[in-house]
Amino acid sequence: MARRNGGDPAAALSVLAPLAAAQPRWVAAHFELGLTLGALGRGEDAVTELRKAVELNPDLPDAWRALADHLTAMGDDAGAETARARFLKVSTRDPRLMAAAAALCDNRIPEAEALLRRHLHEHPTDIAAIRMFAEVAARLGRYHDAENLLARCLELAPGFAGARHNYAVALYRQGKPAAALPQVEQLRAAEPANPNYRSLEAAVLAGIGEYARSIDIYAEVLRRYPNQAKIWLSYGHALKTAGRSSEGIRAYRRTLELDPGLGEAWWSLANLKTFRFTAEELRQMQTQLARTDLKTEDRYHFHFALGKSLEDQQDYGSSFEHYRQGNGLRRAQIHYDPAEGREHLARARTLFTREFFAARDRQGAPDPDPIFIVGLPRAGSTLIEQILASHSQVEGTMELPDIPAMAHAVAERGRVSGLRCAFFIDKLPNNFLHLGLIHLMLPNARIIDARRHPLGCCFSAFKQHFARGQNFTYDLAELGAYYRSYVELMAHFDAVLPGRVHRVFYERMIEDTEGEVRRLLEYCRLPFEPACLRFYENERAVRTASSEQVRTPIYREGLEQWGHYEPWLGALKAALGSVLEAYPATPDFHSH
Repeated sequence: MARRNGGDPAAALSVLAPLAAAQPRWVAAHFELGLTLGALGRGEDAVTELRKAVELNPDLPDAWRALADHLTAMGDDAGAETARARFLKVSTRDPRLMAAAAALCDNRIPEAEALLRRHLHEHPTDIAAIRMFAEVAARLGRYHDAENLLARCLELAPGFAGARHNYAVALYRQGKPAAALPQVEQLRAAEPANPNYRSLEAAVLAGIGEYARSIDIYAEVLRRYPNQAKIWLSYGHALKTAGRSSEGIRAYRRTLELDPGLGEAWWSLANLKTFRFTAEELRQMQTQLARTDLKTEDRYHFHFALGKSLEDQQDYGSSFEHYRQGNGLRRAQIHYDPAEGREHLARARTLFTREFFAARDRQGAPDPDPIFIVGLPRAGSTLIEQILASHSQVEGTMELPDIPAMAHAVAERGRVSGLRCAFFIDKLPNNFLHLGLIHLMLPNARIIDARRHPLGCCFSAFKQHFARGQNFTYDLAELGAYYRSYVELMAHFDAVLPGRVHRVFYERMIEDTEGEVRRLLEYCRLPFEPACLRFYENERAVRTASSEQVRTPIYREGLEQWGHYEPWLGALKAALGSVLEAYPATPDFHSH
């Protein structure tokens, strides 16, 4: 222990390894050996020893904490959550909190919530209880509540590292990586060797677009945990997004060597769009899909990957069946109420009238800089962003969470604070829902509507497995209804704010690229630059499903791809109705 604490873990190991072997039931030897192996960067071996220590004595809080840190770094979220719960239970000595900690450890969440709520009513500044209550909120997916609780915890105890780590995770999981980064940096400054903090830092850096730094950290973490499939998967994602495709493919292949049943890795390869599976790889996927013990998440990823692979082989019937099954499994897991879209449309029509906007003319921030690209996913927004971001005066900042967060703040508090304008593109497609708010806040911002043929756009979304945020894409009838509501809402804004939105039709951009690019730049008040026509030479990071396509000259292949699947698109056509018949024109909704 003295040698490890003195900075010489190799010398400590020379004593501990034979000691632990000679005394296989001595808890302290295994615990100390686990810490020493961790200090030497042998993370997987450290986990083995720490597991032995807690098997021999389950009441070791420091061993559970170290184990949770390693498991998080290895991508074993479920194992880490269990270890963290055990840490909370055995480190809690306050008899008033022990019952809540035990309930949390056994995943009796309602019971833990009730006990903690009662305790905090009597002791509102008990930081251990606040942190546990935040853990309950996180388990329930209420990360906003967890964030607020942990911010309060850190006000009371700024040095509480466990709460700061939970706070950073809560921020990151809400899509706030920029806010999470200083929290992680503070943790790393205090404990630079902690593998959990290093792993979180890599994810947060990727979230803010710092891919070079993120990739370096993942490479370092993999030296400590070389056999962890999920870290190789994250490494592959970062490499792909940074444009280092061949290295990304190698990382995905290494993932599959370690865990051939990890469906997300197969889907990640398919999702490159330009990648083609071999016949042997296709057989491997079908073999894995036949397993009865496959998790649902892996199963739907395999269906999406096989759908893409069979599409490449022009076996459209089998391809559609895999897409259908993958979407069905995903739809069963999510909450989506199509009626909410119709209600949103009705409320927007009622509120956002010509008179409403006229009464608020000249309000909002006057900055002309932000450029919003709205529409539906798979409609060409990434292509438009890449073209604009190739201009010397424009920065592409990808899909930002700010507008939905501001809309949420308005709904909760009736106001927005902290708006900061800069010259940037925000291409979150779903921002079309908040077009009225965008206009009120930023009346001089440019708004571009990316639109694509209804069948092309909707079926492309149906083929695409979205990790989150696009819950309307897993059923063809729901997709058609959503596309129709989108067109109807945009038609309303065209009527009450004539000329405010510039529309780019994907098909026209493909057929007359230069003409469309010139019109686009003119709308954005930007001089024409030839680099905008050579957008595929831009080396900026691209996160979306089109990341490989926008790195090649204009992509025509997908234009009519939906035609191969037309026999199975009846429900989609019926839901689209007059919107499909009128395209590219907009039907007169008021006459219906």
